[in-house]
Amino acid sequence: MKRDSMSGLKGMALWRKVGAPVPAIVSFRGEHHFLSNFYPAKVSYEDDVYASVEHAYQAAKTEDREWREVIQRETTTASEAKRIGGHVLKRPEGWDTRRLFIMLSLLYQKFGQDTALCKMLLATDNAKLIEGNTWGDTFWGMVKGRTAAWEGENHLGKLLMRVRNARRRRTSHKGEA
Repeated sequence: MKRDSMSGLKGMALWRKVGAPVPAIVSFRGEHHFLSNFYPAKVSYEDDVYASVEHAYQAAKTEDREWREVIQRETTTASEAKRIGGHVLKRPEGWDTRRLFIMLSLLYQKFGQDTALCKMLLATDNAKLIEGNTWGDTFWGMVKGRTAAWEGENHLGKLLMRVRNARRRRTSHKGEA
């Protein structure tokens, strides 16, 4: 069986059926774009609603209401929100320790309030989720190193797997997504 024909969400069930290990998902594009923070999914942060997890996360980088309003109301894409958020100079107190919790809470919202997104996340089965990237983000994701091995902390992938496991437990206990 060729690996290419077994990729994607439909392939996950086939891998399980033939008893093979489920391959890692190493890109949040194409069929797996829904895993990306850039995917449109309304979430809230401190009572303000944002167009995507990326919008809300970038707004969380500042306590300045004007910056948050620009990110919330004047950016049409997650890329624009990220670009503007990159210009925020003063981060909230304790940002480095709070940012993982903030991201986790945004991901719980994203996959907890949209049944279709939750089902797609659960359909990734037990695949390792790696936010593989070419822009060098080794905090949220991973990059291919000199030896072609993945290098980085992959915090986004780890948080997504944590949300997936929590949603799976909830689904098995309550029979819902």
